[in-house]
Amino acid sequence: MHAARLIDIGRMEVGGIPDPQPARGEVVVKVAAAGVCGTDRHILKGEFPSKPPVVLGHEFSGTVVAVGEGVTTHKVGDFVACDPNIACGSCPSCLLGRINLCENLVAVGIHRDGGFAEYSSIPAHRAVPLPAGLSLQAAAFSEPLACCVHALDIAAIRPGERAIIIGGGVIGLLCLQLARLAGAETMLITRSPDRRRIGETVGASLTAATPEEARSAWPRGADVVLECAGVAETMAEAPRLAARGGRVVIVGVLAKGEMVAFEPFDMLTREVDLRVAFVNPFTQSRALQLLASGAVQTRPLVTREVGRDELPAILAAKPGPTEVKVLVTG
Repeated sequence: MHAARLIDIGRMEVGGIPDPQPARGEVVVKVAAAGVCGTDRHILKGEFPSKPPVVLGHEFSGTVVAVGEGVTTHKVGDFVACDPNIACGSCPSCLLGRINLCENLVAVGIHRDGGFAEYSSIPAHRAVPLPAGLSLQAAAFSEPLACCVHALDIAAIRPGERAIIIGGGVIGLLCLQLARLAGAETMLITRSPDRRRIGETVGASLTAATPEEARSAWPRGADVVLECAGVAETMAEAPRLAARGGRVVIVGVLAKGEMVAFEPFDMLTREVDLRVAFVNPFTQSRALQLLASGAVQTRPLVTREVGRDELPAILAAKPGPTEVKVLVTG
């Protein structure tokens, strides 16, 4: 089969590898659509731990084409989305129900072969059935949306609050829609005019190019600030955009080892609550239902569809100011 594999840090190859066979408890999925994530770029640079050689791609959907021994929950022809995070179920975090913090977490497309290939073999319990009527392309958004659902759970937005979303990439634009659904007045901060326009299309109450513009519009600050850019500068800025007693949720991913400076005195005297959200514990089915209902839009977020041959160049480059979601569809 045709696949894009990380061979080593800084090196990807696209070519033929053997078709996967389903092990006991697994299904083989013919991949229909796979999203390019910022984490994929971090992995290529060695800024996020992985286990090369490995087929990247942890945001994907497709059709079950083979079923391994012992699988009774799926059949050939089922439409599914991949929930890539495989928890061990027995470490202290898992026993507390904190599966996203599993000490032995294995992720499809990071530690084992993922969706940047024609086929992917995954555990059957990580192949989540699609709700009726949901397209495979929209379902490829379910993993990033599930991460955003977890972030909104942590943010605990109340109707009528104000929420600032920093970053106009796919995570920011999905969090924006969820914050709006939670009843918040929303502001999107991004320097990109194109991303601000998309933000307005999917329901932003206001947009701003800079934190200074945001403060001018909302001098008191926001009840909730969601940092979705994954940039040290904006992570440092996020607490300053929060109102007294506000909450900040870090959703964006920085490179491993990168540091950010906060002012504890300012956060103390204004009692700003700093929180973090990591991946998607028990939230992917909820994400799929939101997509199927039409409550969350994905079509405006697809800025490019590509083939696997283009992935090495795409992952080696920084995303452009107009890029939101690149989908691999061929």
